[in-house]
This record gives sequence, C-alpha cells and structure tokens, in this order.
Amino acid sequence: MKISARACGGFAGLAEAYDLDTAARADGGEIEDLLGRLDFFSSAPACAVGADMPRWEITVEDGRRCHTVFVREDGSGGDWQALLDRLRSSA
Repeated sequence: MKISARACGGFAGLAEAYDLDTAARADGGEIEDLLGRLDFFSSAPACAVGADMPRWEITVEDGRRCHTVFVREDGSGGDWQALLDRLRSSA
C-alpha cells in the first residue's frame, strides 16, 4: 500500500508531509493492520471543527483501490491518532 499524508494549519500553521510504501517497510504489515482496524477504504471520519487544529489529508492506494480521508488532529487519541503517530515515526 502507498500512503500519502499532508497536514496544514494549527496555531503555528506548520505543514507536514509523509509518503511511504508498506511493501518496502519492515513494519508495513502493522501499518496495514491499523488501516484495517480503521476500515480505511470505507471510512469517512467526522472532521472536527477548529482552525487551531491541524487538518490532515490522508490518501491510501492499494492496487485498484484509492481512498482519501480528511481528519483534524484534535488530541482525542484512538486509532486515527495512532496512524498519524506511525506516519510521523516513519520519517
């Protein structure tokens, strides 16, 4: 799977960008399992309102499937935050 994630906004207006291919990573299976728990390809998470929260655009391609979601990093934790943390640690 190919994952592309872009963030912008928040108080400081900082931008972040991550691109990875799970097939090329030792922890790729763990990332794919996390995407499965999120039911990523069927997901349309609620995007919290707040100009002070970073807004993420995450796109995952898996063969013929391609899906993009938009989430705000609101500090609520859970599997979405776990995905963002994993993407950050991939750099």
